[in-house]
Amino acid sequence: MPSRRIRDSDIPLGLTYDDVLLIPRRSAVKSRRDVHTRTKLSRNISLNIPVVASNMDTVCEVDMAIAMARAGGIGILHRFCNVEEHVNMVRRVKRAQSFLIANPRSVKPEDTVREALRMMEHDYGTKYGIESLVVTDSSGRLQGLLTKDDLQFANLTHDRLVKDVMKTRKQVCVTTNANITPEEAERLMHEARVSDLPVLSSTGKVEYLITAHDIIKLQRNKNATVDAAGRLRVGAAIGVKAGDLPRARALVEAGVDCLVIDIAHGHSDLEIEMLKLLKSDEVTSKVDIIAGNICTELAAKDLIAAGADGLKVGVGPGSICITRKVAGSGFPQLSALLELCPYANDKGVPVIADGGIRLSGDVSKALAAGASTVMLGSSLAGTDESPGTILVKDGKKVKIVRGMAGYGANISKREREQESQDDIFEMTPEGVEGVVPYKGPVEGILKGMVGGLRSGISYCGATSIEEMQQVCEFIRVTPAGLIESGAHDIAKM
Repeated sequence: MPSRRIRDSDIPLGLTYDDVLLIPRRSAVKSRRDVHTRTKLSRNISLNIPVVASNMDTVCEVDMAIAMARAGGIGILHRFCNVEEHVNMVRRVKRAQSFLIANPRSVKPEDTVREALRMMEHDYGTKYGIESLVVTDSSGRLQGLLTKDDLQFANLTHDRLVKDVMKTRKQVCVTTNANITPEEAERLMHEARVSDLPVLSSTGKVEYLITAHDIIKLQRNKNATVDAAGRLRVGAAIGVKAGDLPRARALVEAGVDCLVIDIAHGHSDLEIEMLKLLKSDEVTSKVDIIAGNICTELAAKDLIAAGADGLKVGVGPGSICITRKVAGSGFPQLSALLELCPYANDKGVPVIADGGIRLSGDVSKALAAGASTVMLGSSLAGTDESPGTILVKDGKKVKIVRGMAGYGANISKREREQESQDDIFEMTPEGVEGVVPYKGPVEGILKGMVGGLRSGISYCGATSIEEMQQVCEFIRVTPAGLIESGAHDIAKM
């Protein structure tokens, strides 16, 4: 069979962020505070900042997911763990902050103080705090309330019964208004001089619990990404194997807000079949499903037709990804966005630009090209909230970052899931491991990224991401232009 003849003129040009600049336009913006960054993660989830923490095991676990949601973005919990660990991560994020706590943890009057303390110190209660327990009878009717203050000296009286140290039903301030606002709850607590407010049904059963701690968190984090109950939003990644449907169901039942199908080549029958399965399943169809990774318009069409509520775009642009070197396949990231965003946006499906973001200017370019959010990996690795231990290399503090298609991540995954590792070295790795400088709290990284984005939007003469996308213009730059874009021709200190 004769080979297909490909001419030079048939090969399109691929561009990435360093190849272009946004052309400045006349702007009426007087302050960056006048620029809005609200956007969509998926069909039904909105964010206040367009930043998503990558589902990498050196980037996003509980601490990062909480910090991201409180800042107005969201974190996607990695899948390189067993189902129980994955579910507990979701629960810890959802309990870290809320307004109406559904199904609050409870004890019986006849339980011992020792049992109550053990419940407060449960794995996902230690760091983010179970400060109080409702005391109910066998029918779920309120009998009293037990707080950490009531147990201040319980180490001396572990065998005492809960009913001997709790606040009784008569001492507890309650409401039956399930539609109560944070302001109304705060007023009731202030008048009664209490820090916990049970919400009861007409029969006296406990439906919700409101705590002063959570109201304070809501006031401090007014920009936070929260669900209808005031809980922080969080996503979780899954794969396309047979065991991933039970994992997905367990994650949804634990309260996850969206699922991300996480495979390197998202334009595949495996991904499409899993996507259709999740969208048709009674449990998993309750949340948005984000599919990826892809880089072409045809891939976007196929995944949207299969039911995708969001798309993750990027094949090979990540700093620790070597797919393009190993497989010789990929798509420069800016061109990938320009290729498929018009179709996805026309269908109302938001796009996540995953990979290639090094500077805040890259965020501006990605969103101007049509993405709704950017996913950050290495930029967030090295922060206090990223998993891993701070190490010292050449006298400098660093943390490890690694690609999810590399040896290290897959060995770790199999160890945590207690799978055989006999064939681990038969895989061809498409990710590497390295170190990044220790960066301190992630809050500073996010403020820098979002601050630069606000400037980028204003330079385009716009006041929002959507407006920037409508009016922006790109100009291609030469290698000399790229040099001119940074600090140059100055003596180094």
